[in-house]
Amino acid sequence: MKPKQIFISILAVLFVFPLMGTFAQQAANSGSIEVIMTFDYPGAGNSTLPQKINDRGDVVGVFVDSNKVTRGFVRFSDGSFSDPIVDPNDTVGFTEGRGINNSGIVCGDYASSDGTNHGFFLSGGTFTEYDVPGAVSNTVLSINDAGDFTGSLSYGSGIFQGYVSVGGTITSFSVPGAPLTLAYAINNSNQLVVGYYIDSSGIVHGYFRDANGALHFPIDPSGSTATILFGDNNRNWVVGRYADSSGATHGLFFVPPNKFFTFDYPGSTFTSLNGINAQGIICGRYNDASGIAHGFLARVRGTPPTKEAGTEMKAYASPSLATPLNPSPSAWGGAIPAR
Repeated sequence: MKPKQIFISILAVLFVFPLMGTFAQQAANSGSIEVIMTFDYPGAGNSTLPQKINDRGDVVGVFVDSNKVTRGFVRFSDGSFSDPIVDPNDTVGFTEGRGINNSGIVCGDYASSDGTNHGFFLSGGTFTEYDVPGAVSNTVLSINDAGDFTGSLSYGSGIFQGYVSVGGTITSFSVPGAPLTLAYAINNSNQLVVGYYIDSSGIVHGYFRDANGALHFPIDPSGSTATILFGDNNRNWVVGRYADSSGATHGLFFVPPNKFFTFDYPGSTFTSLNGINAQGIICGRYNDASGIAHGFLARVRGTPPTKEAGTEMKAYASPSLATPLNPSPSAWGGAIPAR
């Protein structure tokens, strides 16, 4: 599908889904999210999964071809695409582009034949491999303009922790009792880290970590059966997605500590908002009726109306330097981070 210019103003959709008359009254003077355009990585049958967007409008992401081979890509602000991003050590057809900063440095991960994941940075055509010391599997999920980054790691104990690297110091953390915690984005001010975790019952929830290291969780809009927070900006605007009991997946705009707004791509039952830049430009995707994913760009107009959730839970996880817990071989298995 060729990129096509569309300009659709999607007015506020509250979680209780009010009647159209009421909806129109509530939305008339409110902010909105507007779709600017859709795009696909070139090639028949490719699924396009944008991940992050920098302030220049460059988008990093993942495409999956008809043979299920996974590659990274950059869609530049002029509409052109990079060649497929393939880490030199990728031997199984799995390389993901996960983050990009204003200097154009890309971060991501790749899989090796032993089933483990490893991080990388790509700058000026040069790959730099990255593994947290002592970790047997790790991903790099975002990078900010200072070169600070986030991700998730395993030391082989069966617990997957989130981590942040700020000024070269790695701090790992977990939501208490969670077997898996992933840190998906860090903004330039280092005030806000967002991501998701899986609780002991297997339910997926969002969380955020503030500048003091306090973890705020669970972050769930009303009606959610699974919430993922993917991206943030320096205005502390957060984007992600959540699933409901009907099987539909909705794009999510979140303002900490507990205000939400739903966005659905017209005609689709699956919408994901993955990255947001300083100008409020969002990259995301929707699925068509055949299940193929297509990328889109959208913009925030004003401040979309939000609905408060119920009382949130909060906890403090004492930051500590990442040290090996049980450095035995371990695979991500079903814990591959969401896209």
